[in-house]
Amino acid sequence: MAERDGRPGSAVVLDERELTGRARTHVVDVEAPRCTLHPQTVEAFLALREAAAGAGIDLAPVSSFRDFDRQLTIWNAKFRGERPLYDAAGDMLDFGRLGPGELIDTILLWSALPGASRHHWGSDLDVIDRAALPPGCEARLLPQEFAPGGPFSALDAWLRGNMAHFGFFRPYQCFRGGVCPEPWHLSFAPVAEPALRALTVERLAAALEGSGLAGLESVLARLPELHARYVCAIDRPGSLSASTRLS
Repeated sequence: MAERDGRPGSAVVLDERELTGRARTHVVDVEAPRCTLHPQTVEAFLALREAAAGAGIDLAPVSSFRDFDRQLTIWNAKFRGERPLYDAAGDMLDFGRLGPGELIDTILLWSALPGASRHHWGSDLDVIDRAALPPGCEARLLPQEFAPGGPFSALDAWLRGNMAHFGFFRPYQCFRGGVCPEPWHLSFAPVAEPALRALTVERLAAALEGSGLAGLESVLARLPELHARYVCAIDRPGSLSASTRLS
């Protein structure tokens, strides 16, 4: 089980099953707003949400903890052509034109390998400004929604100026050769940074073996490269002051 010393913002150590989404002993369910996160992330997120409300923003999670099996379902459906695939620009691709290697890289633009999703850690969540949604519309989680003129442009600007004060950062702020930019994706550094260091290629391989992952042989043959490109190539947190705001 995860070790923690109880102080807001203190580092957390997750065990191998927690790291790879095969256990949920490190997360708790929250009713309002409905989400599942690590306890330290919950405290920080509720403080961030309260501050956002003061600026007229209804900061709402649309995805939080996701376990290995859920990620496996997403991966296998995409690998078998049962769910749509998109390029880096968000345009739909023809599944039949993609070879195994292209297919893996295409999926990883927008969806993590099971066992390698940051959502496994309880540190990460996808957010929107629910108050900014036009009536009858649903968020699609596209970069243009957060761009100038988009419904979440004000949220984007507010997060840029405030999230670090509560310990959060955007791991996919910029394209670094792996995952496409995701301005909706927040990560709580005191939980996420130790988890990232702990998720080695060897631990990820052990989680994938025997999992029923579609394309397993091709994935394992490239795993060190995929780990470097799609797990480690992120925007790292800058100066964070969660201990100040949450103490």
